[in-house]
Amino acid sequence: MHIPVILGGESPDNRAMPALLPPSLVAVLPRCLQLARQPLPAGLLPLRMNGLTLGHVHPMRRALLGEVWPELRVRDDGLDWDAGALDVEARSARIEAVALALRARGAITGWRGERYACEHPVDDPCTARGEPLFRLERAAFRFFGLMSRAVHVNGFLPGARLVCGRRAMTKATDPGRLDNLAAGGLTADEDLVACARRELMEEAGVPAALGAGVQPRGALRSTRMEAEGLHDEVLHVFSLALPAGFTPRNRDGEVSEFLTLDLETLAQRLAGGEFSHDAAAVCAFGLQHAQALADLRA
Repeated sequence: MHIPVILGGESPDNRAMPALLPPSLVAVLPRCLQLARQPLPAGLLPLRMNGLTLGHVHPMRRALLGEVWPELRVRDDGLDWDAGALDVEARSARIEAVALALRARGAITGWRGERYACEHPVDDPCTARGEPLFRLERAAFRFFGLMSRAVHVNGFLPGARLVCGRRAMTKATDPGRLDNLAAGGLTADEDLVACARRELMEEAGVPAALGAGVQPRGALRSTRMEAEGLHDEVLHVFSLALPAGFTPRNRDGEVSEFLTLDLETLAQRLAGGEFSHDAAAVCAFGLQHAQALADLRA
């Protein structure tokens, strides 16, 4: 199965010239983007609701789903949920009950008590958002292979330096890996810019007045298999110019430290695989954006 990775809002003609970056960084950026485009194994089962393909599930989970979701029609070519005329709230309640049953059996872990929105499919999810079909605990999205959304903020200090956080060892995903200045999942019904500003405040202690300057830089779609299931996420990329002397301070316990990296050091850390796959792709995407030169000269 192939899910295309879409780079939204940018074309090759208006992306930053590689010559603006040191050769060591130019060399590693394509690999960072490739890590967001990992081929998926054949045989994943499409999860359909009323004929709409919403996710993809590992075939080894077919029997378990049949046990906890009696009305799910388990076929050789996929899994079909006839939700009939159920509205958004009723659909949400039904699939949440299934997820809770899976959690009780140990099939879903890392429960957060936060809901993501499963959207009606659109042609380009990097530039448009579909109407919510249901809302579901975020920890269940990978099990069902549903597409989620997240915001990532590249923070730039004067002197062409990026501020990066290290994910706390208590994080359910990618503990100890380097991340962007701030990043987090988009909860159901949340505005993208509001989410970016909230994450900046919670993860890096960025005051509201400074966070108001965050700028959108497009989006890309990241897909890969993880132990929990299919990771399928649209990464909305933002940029924030930070003043000289700014010191980030984590407030939610999700970041263990912050590092200020010049471009050569950034290249070394990216090449060494120290970043999470999504954070590395966001660095690469942001540094090839049409506004990258302005960001680096912040």
